[in-house]
Amino acid sequence: MSGRTRRDITEPDPQAAIKDPDDWVTGDEPWTAPQRSYLETLSREAGQDAPESLTKAEAAKLIEELQERTGRGPSTDQRT
Repeated sequence: MSGRTRRDITEPDPQAAIKDPDDWVTGDEPWTAPQRSYLETLSREAGQDAPESLTKAEAAKLIEELQERTGRGPSTDQRT
């Protein structure tokens, strides 16, 4: 046994795993079926046409934009 206790092991920071979609290794690949489905929903709620085809990175950026516009995404308002 290494002598480490459970308290010595810290949980990973979920924010540390967030990368800019422009930096994704697979960002140039075609968007995934879940991205397409979610974008169709968000586009409909935002009152705009859903895109025909995007890369994974483009889809991720558009999802963030539409989440903000529709109020579906995580709150970015840090005011207390």
